[in-house]
Amino acid sequence: MSMIPSSVEEMIAVGLLPYPVKSIEAHGGGLINNTFKIITKNPEDPNFLLQKINRWVFKDIDALQQNIRLITDHIRKKLEEEGATNIQKRVLSPASILSNGSTKSYYWDSNNDYWRMYIYIEDSVTHERVLDAKMAQTAGKALATFHRQLLDFKSEKFQELLPDFHNAPKRVANLKKRVDEDIAGRLKNVKDEVEFLLSREETYSKVANMGDKNILPQRIIHQDPKLNNLLFDKKGNVMCVIDLDTVMHGYLCYDVGDAIRYCANTGKEDDKNIENVSVDMKIFKNYMDGYASVAKDFITWAEMESLAFGPRLLTYEQSVRFLADYLYGDKYYKYKTLYPEHNLVRARAQIKLLKSMEENYQEMAAYVRSLGNWKPFS
Repeated sequence: MSMIPSSVEEMIAVGLLPYPVKSIEAHGGGLINNTFKIITKNPEDPNFLLQKINRWVFKDIDALQQNIRLITDHIRKKLEEEGATNIQKRVLSPASILSNGSTKSYYWDSNNDYWRMYIYIEDSVTHERVLDAKMAQTAGKALATFHRQLLDFKSEKFQELLPDFHNAPKRVANLKKRVDEDIAGRLKNVKDEVEFLLSREETYSKVANMGDKNILPQRIIHQDPKLNNLLFDKKGNVMCVIDLDTVMHGYLCYDVGDAIRYCANTGKEDDKNIENVSVDMKIFKNYMDGYASVAKDFITWAEMESLAFGPRLLTYEQSVRFLADYLYGDKYYKYKTLYPEHNLVRARAQIKLLKSMEENYQEMAAYVRSLGNWKPFS
């Protein structure tokens, strides 16, 4: 276990984990949190995922863990009402950590390093890339199902931990601040990128403005629905939606947009060769087929009109975020920035993807409209 953090070794040594541990291994590759798989000694005992929470992003750990329990309890109840089978594999199960041998908590504070656990969902796999049209449809259907499950979620205990997470005008305001400060002395390297993004500020304020006017209804959405936040079984079916930290109120086009940004990119999010990067229209259409097959029963016409714009908006926003963090000296993505220019490479790749989406937008919008049977907004 020499490669795992000392605080995890301490957790094991003092007996905070509920079962004897056989081994621990690194797991996954998210941008925000660090995750490990705990393999227990006895085959009849469950295995676990142990995750270090990024305290620079999430300030209120109590509220974060409470939110996740509220969301997972709600989804579990929905599955029970539907008569679903294998519910333990279809929704995350937060696991309690023993404190002082008796008191249960849903996280552990190790000198301001915060750790939490989930019961590991066996026989599950994640994917970094869409493998085929069927997978794109399946992923789209899974996201719409997640949205449907949370349509009636309400709780006075639920808290918005990252307000304006996908508010483009505020993201742009932050970029402008980083440009003015230039604390890392990097502005000289990105003047073209800054000019390009700021020239589109008004265009990409559209959805926030529609929300302010109550044209778009607020929903409970995932806010980070990348493909690798879906657990698949070995037959290619989605078992479970994971990484629920950012679940908050927002607009459906945020989730659809971010999913397409990730799934329908012919290159990588941090592709150094931007010629590899463009929007894959086949993947876009198949994803939307899957999403619409479920969402048509609850989505409004105004939301439908926003869906094709969502990929553009979220790609623009992500370009702004990567560039702002580069100018700020790589503070937000500090744990997953692998080299000094990494955020700049990411920003340039996202700008290239944005340009491709702008070029294909009319076709994208027409295809979404062609799916039909949308509810009128009232």
